[in-house]
Amino acid sequence: MNLPLWLIPALPLAGFLLNGSVALFSGWRRARKATAAWREAHPGDHGHDEHGDAGHGPGDHGHDDHGHHGPFLPYGERLFYGVVGVLSVGLAAVVALANAVPYALASTASEGGIGPVVQSVWKWMAAGHVSIDMAFRLDPLSAMMVSFVTFVGLLIHVFSVGYMQDEEGYGRYFAYLNLFMFAMLTLILADSLVVLFIGWEGVGLCSYLLIGYYYDKDFAHAAGKKAFVTNRIGDFGMVLGIFGILALFGTADFSFVDMAKAGAVNGTASITVYAVCLLLFLGAVGKSAQVPLYVWLPDAMAGPTPVSALIHAATMVTAGVYLVARCSAVFVLAPDALTLVAWVGAGTAVFAATIGLAQNDIKKVLAYSTVSQLGYMFLACGVGAFGVGMFHVFTHAFFKACLFLGSGSVIMAMHHEQDMRAMGGLGRKVPRTYLTMMVATVAIAGIPPLAGFFSKDQILGAAFAGGHLVLFAIGLLTAGMTAFYMFRLARMTFYGEFRGTPEAEKRVHESPATMTIPLIVLAAGSILVGFLGVPEALGGANRFVSFLAPSLATAHPHHLSHATEYVLMALSVGVAAAGILLAWRWYGQKGATPEVPSAAAQAFYEKTGALGRLVENKWYVDEGIEAAVLSPFRRIGTFLWRGFDSLVIDGIVNASAFLVELTGDLVRFFTTGNVRNYALSFTLGVLVLALYVFLR
Repeated sequence: MNLPLWLIPALPLAGFLLNGSVALFSGWRRARKATAAWREAHPGDHGHDEHGDAGHGPGDHGHDDHGHHGPFLPYGERLFYGVVGVLSVGLAAVVALANAVPYALASTASEGGIGPVVQSVWKWMAAGHVSIDMAFRLDPLSAMMVSFVTFVGLLIHVFSVGYMQDEEGYGRYFAYLNLFMFAMLTLILADSLVVLFIGWEGVGLCSYLLIGYYYDKDFAHAAGKKAFVTNRIGDFGMVLGIFGILALFGTADFSFVDMAKAGAVNGTASITVYAVCLLLFLGAVGKSAQVPLYVWLPDAMAGPTPVSALIHAATMVTAGVYLVARCSAVFVLAPDALTLVAWVGAGTAVFAATIGLAQNDIKKVLAYSTVSQLGYMFLACGVGAFGVGMFHVFTHAFFKACLFLGSGSVIMAMHHEQDMRAMGGLGRKVPRTYLTMMVATVAIAGIPPLAGFFSKDQILGAAFAGGHLVLFAIGLLTAGMTAFYMFRLARMTFYGEFRGTPEAEKRVHESPATMTIPLIVLAAGSILVGFLGVPEALGGANRFVSFLAPSLATAHPHHLSHATEYVLMALSVGVAAAGILLAWRWYGQKGATPEVPSAAAQAFYEKTGALGRLVENKWYVDEGIEAAVLSPFRRIGTFLWRGFDSLVIDGIVNASAFLVELTGDLVRFFTTGNVRNYALSFTLGVLVLALYVFLR
């Protein structure tokens, strides 16, 4: 069953247009009625309606507290928004799977796979020898991506129906969410870097809109701006990288991948392959939140929790890894660039993991976990295991979406409390949320036979096989920290005694079916999807990586003996088990209080001194950026505004106006309206002119 590929992004776009139009019209009608009612109640008052500041205190910062409790929307209107939002993505998922599944079956049945399917919608632009079509591409890489993005995205939309039901901005939310899906699907299916860039910028715009969804809260719109501006740095590199690809290969469509595999590079180009790879990687670093451009992603928690799930699991942050994998043939031509990719990924993985050890906000723990796991993916790509990196993208989508949506269920059960120190003992009160989150927690910890074990273990194996022993050690250390902070989250949230107020404990409740069913499906995926990539050492054929092989380059493949693989597996599982055991012993014990959730952890923290404070305060990176970058630029901007603009620019303009005014004041003395004065002036002028001619 082959349906047009353009339908896949077009359906969410239609949902955006429909929901957005109805939300705008309905909001206008409500505003008009409210204004009319206010005027009727205040017939003699023509002043402004006073809306003071809501007074968001420090306790509000970072909490997903459903800030827009406006007029409760009518049931029919909410139903419309939910049905349109879910149905548009559901139909896109059906079309995506109708194309991807037959393609995958045919490709795996064929020796070496089958060629890509390219469908051109229209010719977009042409300049000289460069022609760019609005075209979409289905190959193993895009088929894999479009399958899980639409499927996981659909589950997040279903979850949102229950989670966001009390929001006044319900229609606006679903419109933005649909637009996000349109942008990501355009990015995935694009047949050229130029069309891909449309989706690339689209997900950046949508992240800004959704992170800043609670626009009346200072922290929310500040986080949205932070994400938008930080990504502009990466996007600058991305644009230059696209021009570099044009210079090297004479085209921006993905035929340049085959040219790169054949080594057909323009040797006379004014830019090197290494420079192009660095520029493209800069774009990936910004979009996938790698060091040093990772700072926007933890603050993205200011948006609703389903938005966090969509960004972290199925859309925006995977775009950078997808870009590197899509351009893998070019990166292979620049081994030093690949080395940089690997080290940036490894550094990000361990750096973010250290921060995750000490976070108390349940969403912030998961945010730094995402940054760390993305580092794993880049580590895999950097050592040449592009297929393994994309396998981790695939498995990560399921257990990270489950974790984020599960955290949303916990937050709703706790009436929007996100501090784990005020939780505890919730496993008995929210059993479905508890069980599904525990499955996902075990998966991300890398415990067999769940999905995270298969993908993460292959990343470590690829680093070891390539002789990158330091990178392997960093990855192994990160695996232990990941297991620790994830089970710390689980123990503080679901085990031990409840540490909140008695009133809060009485109000704890399980989430509705619209929220728990997506959790169950994602938990099942966290168990099962890893079996698509079982390595040969465990009796499998690693079908997942083999399926992706035609779309990816291979950089110096290395093979390990089965005995070595068994040792590495045992080592990684052992390190993860040690992290789990330590977290289990330290947290969730009797006698824990909100101030001291773990006496053992508190004692260890006090022994670490400055190091513990650095980790707890996220290495003071935000403060460092404020002091070294933002504050100086703010002072420069203030000087240019008040010093240069106000004094120099405005001074020149004002001085010109003053001179004109002064000249007018002087000239007006000669404008008397007396004919005799004018005749005298004329005569004097003639005499002066005659004297000038005579003396000359």
